[in-house]
Amino acid sequence: MCGIVGWVDSDSRTEGKASILDRMAETLRHRGPDDYQTWIHESAAFGHQRLIVVDPDGGRQPMVRTARDEQFVLCYNGELYNTEDIRSVLKSKGWSFASHSDTEVLLISYIEWGPDCVDHLNGIFAFSVWETKRKRLFLARDRLGVKPLFYSHQGDRLLYASEMKAILAHPDVDPVVDRSGVHELLSLGPSRTPGQGVFKDIQEIRPGHCALFEKGKLSVKRYWNVKSAPHEHTFDETVDKVRELFMDASTRQLVSDVKLGTFLSGGVDSSAITAVAAEMYKQNQRGTLETFSIDYKDQARFFKKNAFQPDRDEAFIQLVSQQHQTDHTVMEAATEDLMDRLKQAVELRDLPGMADVDSSLLWFCEEIKKHVTVALSGECADEIFGGYPWFYRKEDKERKGFPWIRSLNERNQLVRDDLKGDIDVEWYMLKRYNETIAETPLLDGEGEDAQKHRQMSYLNMNWFMQTLLERKDRMSMGASLEVRVPFSDHRLVEYVWNVPWSMKFHNDQEKGLLRQALRGILPDRVLFRKKNPYPKTFHPDYTRAVCKWMDDILSDERAPLFQLFDRDQVRKLKESEGKSIDTPWFGQLMTGPQLIAHLCQIDHWFRTYRVQL
Repeated sequence: MCGIVGWVDSDSRTEGKASILDRMAETLRHRGPDDYQTWIHESAAFGHQRLIVVDPDGGRQPMVRTARDEQFVLCYNGELYNTEDIRSVLKSKGWSFASHSDTEVLLISYIEWGPDCVDHLNGIFAFSVWETKRKRLFLARDRLGVKPLFYSHQGDRLLYASEMKAILAHPDVDPVVDRSGVHELLSLGPSRTPGQGVFKDIQEIRPGHCALFEKGKLSVKRYWNVKSAPHEHTFDETVDKVRELFMDASTRQLVSDVKLGTFLSGGVDSSAITAVAAEMYKQNQRGTLETFSIDYKDQARFFKKNAFQPDRDEAFIQLVSQQHQTDHTVMEAATEDLMDRLKQAVELRDLPGMADVDSSLLWFCEEIKKHVTVALSGECADEIFGGYPWFYRKEDKERKGFPWIRSLNERNQLVRDDLKGDIDVEWYMLKRYNETIAETPLLDGEGEDAQKHRQMSYLNMNWFMQTLLERKDRMSMGASLEVRVPFSDHRLVEYVWNVPWSMKFHNDQEKGLLRQALRGILPDRVLFRKKNPYPKTFHPDYTRAVCKWMDDILSDERAPLFQLFDRDQVRKLKESEGKSIDTPWFGQLMTGPQLIAHLCQIDHWFRTYRVQL
């Protein structure tokens, strides 16, 4: 994977642009430490930080090609999984290739099909193409939003980058957060509205969208969305189709010129990907597949069962690894590993995040990178197949607003009283919720219950999944590790979208359809275990450490955290070690010390980014 950055404006003078571009691109060096190249000409300036995965020599960027009396310049972050399919089609149209990289295939695809090239792509990507004579910039992002792409449109200039920090490094962009941005933090954080960058004047190309910038005008359009249609297959036919699509998606994503491994949590999703990858390694005589899992120091001693985490993963991981003969490594994180990275996780995300759920993943990716450069992970299965409790639990389905934000009262409780006239936490959350509900593609004639399930799936795909994909991208790229997510394959998503809930919830079990599709691939003990989320630490040392951090903030009379939050309420939360609020702030894991750490991250974000309210 890589980091891309650039801008287009009406100023044809090149002096000074190189130093600004270098400054912006340097903020993305973690995304691509292997190479850095620029292309600057008159009104356009582009930079590319590269992590080499395929074709070291032939994939260098920005990539330039002249054809049809035009010069095209590509900056690309991502991976195509149908490279050879597209290459064959383009060869039949007379195109020739100088490399085996997907970068060259993508560039020629744009030259051949223009903006419609996105319809031909299967992969994860964010890219730009500049047409030098026409002076037109094209931007596009993959269908499910695995790879990020932000922009800032100011007058006749458009800035864009893989991460917001690169745009903020431009001297003309200030870290201003207005009323809407404050609402994003307080009502929705650590999620955010699709397309919103929280900072004023920074937006995001939404998943499945592309944009054209020409003569100072920006036009954004949606090129992909799920489409509702009657599901015609029987249950057995549906099981077979899901299995076929999953196997194809996983197999395609094993292509790499560098060492590759898989995340293995012992859950259904990562175990299935591991099983496919291990079998392919055996068939192709590629050696033993490396697999990786995370645990925490003294976790067996301090682990406490709850409704969300009914058991530990260790036994299930061992079962899968032994059955498929993988070279498995358990990485055990200590409290200091988590604490040391809480601040860095904010700086990688450019926003306050999910506390140690982020920092532990960052540490985990750093450890994995010591072994491999590419890893496959099981993200997206729960959102696509209905794996979370809120898909089927009555009280969650009937809750007003996002089911993973159950903390409206707690959020209001922590906000300063004098801000409550200007900040309406519930109003803003419901506003964004209703916008997404109204956008859901429904099927005419479908019953109310079926419509509600579509709305729930659409909410999860556009919100909860985006938060987790953002987390996985920033933390993995923070370690210069490329992570691929086979369950985000758009063909699988399109198909499962129209499968009725009765099939998805087969045998009254979350992801029941997926489990049936994986029979024979995984042992039944793994296949039918209850879902377990990403593990968090239960160590009391972690609680003490985040409380100490919060003590330092509380003792600072000028701490920026208290521009938004009530000092006395935060002190009460700290003194109870987080127990005064027992509702998860977000999702299933952010309670107790995780909430205290999240508030500490907000304070760090204010200080580090010099946020202007």
